[in-house]
Amino acid sequence: MSEYANKKTRGAFIAAVFAMQGFGILAGGIFAIILSSAFRARFDAPAYEDEDAETARYTALVAKNAKQAASDMSKVLQVDLEAEEQKVQQLAQDQSNSFGLFSKEFLRRHGIHLLGTTTTWFLLDIAFYSQNLFQKDIFSAIGWIPSAKTMNAIEEVYRIARAQTLIALCSTVPGYWFTVAFIDKMGRFAIQLMGFFFMTVFMFALAIPYNHWTHKDNRIGFVCDVLINLLLCKLWTYATTFVVPAEIFPARLRSTCHGISAASGKLGAIVGAFGFLYLAQNKDKAKADAGYPAGIGVRNSLIVLGVINFLGILFTFLVPESKGKSLEDLSGENEDDNQPGEQGSHNSRTVPV
Repeated sequence: MSEYANKKTRGAFIAAVFAMQGFGILAGGIFAIILSSAFRARFDAPAYEDEDAETARYTALVAKNAKQAASDMSKVLQVDLEAEEQKVQQLAQDQSNSFGLFSKEFLRRHGIHLLGTTTTWFLLDIAFYSQNLFQKDIFSAIGWIPSAKTMNAIEEVYRIARAQTLIALCSTVPGYWFTVAFIDKMGRFAIQLMGFFFMTVFMFALAIPYNHWTHKDNRIGFVCDVLINLLLCKLWTYATTFVVPAEIFPARLRSTCHGISAASGKLGAIVGAFGFLYLAQNKDKAKADAGYPAGIGVRNSLIVLGVINFLGILFTFLVPESKGKSLEDLSGENEDDNQPGEQGSHNSRTVPV
């Protein structure tokens, strides 16, 4: 998607695609509420593949087919474009940009960037997915959701879906679309840095006085803190970890590097989902869930998440700012295009290679 957008609004364009996840989460919660409500009213006890075409940049820079690139972009932009055959041939003969993913040149140019995108996505998904798992236990601990022993499975689905839908409505959806609105004004680096910073602050605000939040009179404040934490996750950080890898790498390696970054995030999701499921168990084996060993408790698990968010701050400094820059400038594929005498060619309607 980054290759079809201009550099002024590219961040919002990519973030808007990712932000639709918020509506999916909201729709999932609403569907669960409707379905569980329907069953609860009747039962007292539980009882095609779409193939996308290649982008014009890939067709021109990797496949070296300027005519096809011009044709594809003409259909997208609904304007007549000229094929830059000479420029594509020059790029084909230039060996300085032909390095592979597992090469010293890639390591020199983009190794730090790839480390930054993979680690930040990995750390964020640990925090995000563990928080999703913690929601049930946290809301149960403060009495917002009754103990599982006091209700049947359908009732439990209904109450959990209601709580999670409230969170999606108040934090997830607004957070995503705030990023869409401001990512090209504030910049990716600033948004991500502030996101990890405030997530760290609010996570420690949850963890350190955890016993205070479990008192009945403090439940609303606790829920507000959780909502703010999730809002900051979506508001400042989650979309930027998706956007930046789609911008800063060369066209022929862009999807691969974005996929590596995303895979790193899913690895973080596994760590967050399963690792913290065990860590959050009660320190007393007798009080832990059936089949689980004793853990470090919810409070200590939240402290660990705070430390993970702090590490996210540090690794964010490895990620470059991409606001207002062309994809070629970011990836270093456009180093020779700013020489005198070539500026006039950018005024004509040609394929953006």
